Amino acid sequence: MDRLMNNHWFMKITALFIALMLYMSINFDNSPPATQPGSSAGFLTPANPSVFPRATTEAATITEVPLRSYFDQENMVVTGVPETVTVTVEGPTSSVTRARQIRDFEVFAELSNLSAGTHRVELAHKNIPADLKVTVDPSIITVTVQEKISRDFPIEVDFINKNQIKDGYTPEQPIIRPNIVRVTGAREIVDSIAMIKARVSLQNRDEAFEEDSRVTVYDADGNILPVDVEPSVVRISVPIAAPSKKVPINITREGQLPEGVSIAGLETDPSEITLYGPKNVLDSLEFYNGIKLDLSKITEDTVMEVEVPLPNGVSRVSPEKLQVKINVDKVEEKVLEDLPVKPVGLADDRDIEFLDPVTEAINLNLMGSPKLLEEIEASDVELFVNVTDLDDGEHDVKVEVTGPQNVNWSLAKDTVKIKISTPEATSDS
Repeated sequence: MDRLMNNHWFMKITALFIALMLYMSINFDNSPPATQPGSSAGFLTPANPSVFPRATTEAATITEVPLRSYFDQENMVVTGVPETVTVTVEGPTSSVTRARQIRDFEVFAELSNLSAGTHRVELAHKNIPADLKVTVDPSIITVTVQEKISRDFPIEVDFINKNQIKDGYTPEQPIIRPNIVRVTGAREIVDSIAMIKARVSLQNRDEAFEEDSRVTVYDADGNILPVDVEPSVVRISVPIAAPSKKVPINITREGQLPEGVSIAGLETDPSEITLYGPKNVLDSLEFYNGIKLDLSKITEDTVMEVEVPLPNGVSRVSPEKLQVKINVDKVEEKVLEDLPVKPVGLADDRDIEFLDPVTEAINLNLMGSPKLLEEIEASDVELFVNVTDLDDGEHDVKVEVTGPQNVNWSLAKDTVKIKISTPEATSDS
């Protein structure tokens, strides 16, 4: 063995063999396909290919590869560019595996030098190893290049679910902030804009509300247009009007006028008031009687400003304040003689007889301003007795009076004596 190690030819041959093995191991994956025996390619053509196997290749399809496009985005708009493409790579296994797993390559459309109009563009790629064969699907795309413009438009509010708003309530003019938006897009698309709307729902609404709403751009056929909107969301305030009803005002009087004073005139300004609230509450109200007047404090002509209290169930009144005008005068008296007393609530099958007074009439003494008394006639006053719940027999019944306002009265008799009877039914003989 020592003799072999000291033989320089042996050492040279050994070194050459080791160098050859290192070269083959380093260049195994990147070597071109093996040639036929006897070929001049390479410095060594093995007689048995199984000793030095050729490099392995494969193909892979990579889907949903993002497609980039390059153009003047400030001044131009491009349509027709697909979002993704499919890329097929073929070559050495290591390069295919890297491309499939890392996906650090890019497929793009170079559109920077295109003029306005329609063009067919071949897609390109970069950062794919040179030893891979690349196929892009689609490889050619048709794009349309248009001038980009911006234009300001007003916004309309689109109420939805109108039929589901609370019964009787209605939306009033909405407030939009901001009410103008800037739309940017291709000139042809911007020219086709017919309306810009922000939607709000009225479902179950019974009071004012405020909410954000996204802006949508439409053409004349109601199609949504692909444009940029700034701002894309606006703030909308919607006042909601409650059901309303106008009713006359009835002043509730309390206390007694000072001696010698009468009311010659009493009116409110305005004479009607508007009530707001649920419809069922308003339907039950025929007049407003929330204003109270203390007669004991009235000694001269007076104009009073009073607040209008809210009736039960009513959400708002208009106006919230009103004026009460009171004119006073000296007191005079006037007698209306023999006013008939009418029974109220008598069934058709029953009879009534007045026992006292038998004339069925009573004198009424009126007290008020001379001007008012002069205008009052017997037909303006009604005397009646309510006999609705009375049984057969004699009864003393209170006489009630209805008559003009601003006049006091007294009866010659406060009660009358009557007799109620039910005639026996007459049988056929």
